[in-house]
Parts: sequence; structure tokens; C-alpha cells
Amino acid sequence: MISKGCEQCAKGGKMVLFVYGYCDQRDCFYCPLGENRKNVTDVYANERLVESDADVLEEAHRMNALGTSITGGEPQEAMEKTCRYLRLLKDEFGEDHHTHLYTGITGGRENMRRLAEAGLDEIRFHPPYELWGELHGTEWEEILYIAREEGLTPAFEIPGIRAEPEFLEFLDEGAADFCNVNEFEMSHGNYRRMQEAGYELQEGHMSAVEGSKAAILEEMGDHPKVYFCTSVFKDAAQHRNRLKRMARVIRREFDEITDDGTIVYGKAWESKERLDELGVPEAFYTVKSDHVELAWWLLEEMIEEGDLDRGEIVEQYPTVDGTVVERTPLA
Repeated sequence: MISKGCEQCAKGGKMVLFVYGYCDQRDCFYCPLGENRKNVTDVYANERLVESDADVLEEAHRMNALGTSITGGEPQEAMEKTCRYLRLLKDEFGEDHHTHLYTGITGGRENMRRLAEAGLDEIRFHPPYELWGELHGTEWEEILYIAREEGLTPAFEIPGIRAEPEFLEFLDEGAADFCNVNEFEMSHGNYRRMQEAGYELQEGHMSAVEGSKAAILEEMGDHPKVYFCTSVFKDAAQHRNRLKRMARVIRREFDEITDDGTIVYGKAWESKERLDELGVPEAFYTVKSDHVELAWWLLEEMIEEGDLDRGEIVEQYPTVDGTVVERTPLA
């Protein structure tokens, strides 16, 4: 089973809103947060550092977002901020803008009510790893029913450390709507701690951890309400499709969008007058302060024919910082 929130992620349609970097409940050895996100109060919309509400809305429009996933740190430890952003997004995009939130604490009824009133649709609980298998009869069972009573869709989202039958029991009992299991991964933020805990990368993989996937799929994978999200899928589908959505929104007529969601164009140090002299249509170039950007294939052709002396083909991400992936000189 794949939830509505996950369907939107697969399309690259979910903006990721990081609202708060602190998490006082525990210091999980597998926490993937890097140094720029851990224990900070900064807000990020995708890769954009948020300085105003307008930044959040601009980033959502930039990718033609279908919805937003709210994460941290612990979003429930910054309830005022979390609820304010939920209202902001619902006011701007309407009730169809689907929102889900990741949390590692129960929070209680008042938080569930506040989140629902602010516009949250779906809440995904990640209980502490040390409690797995012993959640029944605790606040973790109770909060699932409370969340539903307050109008939220309750679910689990857990790292694929090991298979745990208790999550299947909650699904069969109707307490949770689904359980997402994310392939266990190493990141820059947790690599050292993961190695100290005895975990290693799968051979041939950049992030997936050796050992847990097969057992989880065997014991949990056949359940219709369990979805196993692989590291390959996150990169190949979620991230890449999000970049493609951004690229389609911001592209100029002469930009080419690659299969990876990057944008390719040409760059030359020529004047507008020179391009006009060569008969280049205005739709095929943009004048910058010290250079021009134009269709890469047109630049390549003009250099080959000797009309221009030099230039380069630029490939960059469509993100707000416009990180350059590659520059290919032409001469």
C-alpha cells in the first residue's frame, strides 16, 4: 500500500519543510541529520534556508508542490511554528494541499487537536527503537486512536533496522492506517555512529546498510498496508522527480531539462548587440551583468562556425541556489 502522501512524494510533488532541528527525546545513533540541521532553529524549505513566509510559498510554487511533508528534529517541540506553517500552506494552496508530519514523540491530545485544526492531514509516528515490540498498552498505542479521533490519519514511519511484527498487529487492529519502512541508510550525519554500532554499507551502494532489507521484506513485506521505501527509489524517483518539477516551472525557452532534472544552457561573454548581429532570436538568450546565457546547441554551432570565440555549456540544479553540476568549455 502507498499512502496519498507517498504517492505525491513519488511524483516529486512533496515539498520538504524542515521546521526545527532539536530533538530532546533521545540521540538516535541512526539520526541522519547533518551538522547544518542538527540542533538548530533554522527552517528549510527543500534546500532553501527560510528567512520569511514568502520563502516557503515561493519554494512551493517553484516546484508546483502538491503537498508538504513536515520534519525535523522534532516538529512537535515547535508547535507554534509548525502550526503557523500548516495554516500558511493551506491558506495559500487550499485543502487539497496534502500535509504529513514525522514525529518521534506522542505529543498528546492537545497537540493532535492543534495540528488537525491547523491543517495537518496525516501524522507518521516513529516510536523509540528500544520500545519496539512493547508498544501495546502504552501511550504509543493510545495516541494512534487519539490522533484519529481528532481528525488525523495515524501511521508509522520507521527505519528498516529490523522486522517488527508488532507494527503489523497495529495495522490489523485498525489502530494505524499504514506503516512505511525506510531502507536503513548511512549518511554524512550518522556515518561514524553507524559504524561504531557495527553497521556497514551494502557493496555497490552509496547509502544503503548491509543486512536488514531481506528479513524485513520476508516478514513484513507481504502485508498490504506496509510499504518498503528503498534508498534507490528515494533518489531515482522522489528527489529526481522533484528536480524535474522545479525545472519545468523555472525553465526558460532555451533551457534543456535532463533526465536527472538538471538544466543545461550555454554561457558566452558577448554583447547583446553581437547576438543581434548574428541573428539570434531574443527568445533564445538572456543578458546577464557580465555574460549572456543562451541555447547550448546554438552556442556550440556558432563556435564551430567561427562566429564566436569561446563559451561553455553549463549544467546546474534548478534549486534556488542554482548549484552548478558541470561546466564544459567550448573554444
